[in-house]
Amino acid sequence: MIPYPLIRPLLFALDAERAHELTLYLVALGDSLGLARPTPADGKPVDVMGLRFPNRVGLAAGLDKNGTAVDGLSRLGFGFLEVGTVTPRPQPGNPKPRLFRLPEHQAIINRMGFNNAGVDALLEKLASIRYRGILGINIGKNFDTPIEKAVDDYLLCLDKAYRQASYITVNISSPNTKNLRQLQGVSELDTLLSALKSRQNALADQHGKYVPLALKIAPDLETGQIIDIADALRRHRIDAVIATNTTLGREGVESSPLAAEAGGLSGGPLFEKSTAVIRSLAQALAGELPIIAAGGITSGARAQAKIEAGAALVQIYSGLIYRGPQLVAECIAATSNAARR
Repeated sequence: MIPYPLIRPLLFALDAERAHELTLYLVALGDSLGLARPTPADGKPVDVMGLRFPNRVGLAAGLDKNGTAVDGLSRLGFGFLEVGTVTPRPQPGNPKPRLFRLPEHQAIINRMGFNNAGVDALLEKLASIRYRGILGINIGKNFDTPIEKAVDDYLLCLDKAYRQASYITVNISSPNTKNLRQLQGVSELDTLLSALKSRQNALADQHGKYVPLALKIAPDLETGQIIDIADALRRHRIDAVIATNTTLGREGVESSPLAAEAGGLSGGPLFEKSTAVIRSLAQALAGELPIIAAGGITSGARAQAKIEAGAALVQIYSGLIYRGPQLVAECIAATSNAARR
C-alpha cells in the first residue's frame, strides 16, 4: 500500500466529504484485491465489558457509518471497531457542505446529521464481512422522530442490531440532531436507560448471549451534570460510557476562518475538554463501570493520557485523518503499559 503521508496531500486537495467517501472506497477496494497487508493487532489484551480486547485502541463511530469498509479497516491493527451512527430509517443528513478540515489545528468541524443508509442496510452489509473481532454498533434516532418518541427509535435499533453486535453504543450526544442532547437530562436519561436495560435483558434471554450497552456523552457538561449521568449509569447497570462526542465550543480554533461554521468540533482542540470529563467520570463512577475515551487523540502520548485519566479503552477518528494508520500503532504501544488512575 502507498504510505499515508504520500496520499494525504491528494485527499486534502479534495472536498472533505468527498475525500472521506474516497478513502472508504479505497480501503474496501484494497482489501478485496488483497493489496492491504494486515497489521498485527499488537499490544496487551484487556478485559472490558466482559469482552476480551486484543489491545486498547479502537476506531470511533462516524468514519464507517454503513459498514462498507469493515474488513479493510480491521487490517490497521485496531483492537475493536465501531460502525454507525445508524438510525431506524435511512436519512440523508444535513445539507452540504457539512464537513470541514482545520489542518492548522488538526481539527474537524462536522454537522453531518446522522446521514446513513438505515439499520437494515448496515446489518445486511455486516452479514457478509469476514472480520470476527469486536464490533460495536452505534445507534441513534431519526431526525424527524419527536424527541419524546426517541426511546422507540433506540429500542428498534437495539432489537435489530443485538444479534450482530459485540456491544451497542447509544448515541445521545451528537450536536447535529435537533434536541438530541436533551436526552442527557436527568428525567429523560432515566426513562431511556430504564427502557434500554429492560430490553437488553429480554434480548439476552431471547438470543442466549449478553451484549453490553455503552452510552456516548457530550463534552459540554458541567460537573453536576456529569455526576447525574454517572449516577444514572450505575443505577441502571449500563456496561460502559464513551466520553466524549464532539464539542459545540471553539476553544483553540478561534483564529480559524472556519470557526463560525455550525457543528461539532473534533480533533486536537477537544483533548483537554474531553479528558476533563473522563477525570470527573472516573471519580464519580469509582470503577463501577469502564470508560471508553474519545476526543483529541492525535498521538500515542495523548492516548496514554486518556488511560491515566481513568479510561479503559480509547477510540480514534479525527487523529486518523491527519496522522494515518501510523497513529494506530503509536497508540497501541503507548497504551499497552499505561497505568489507569
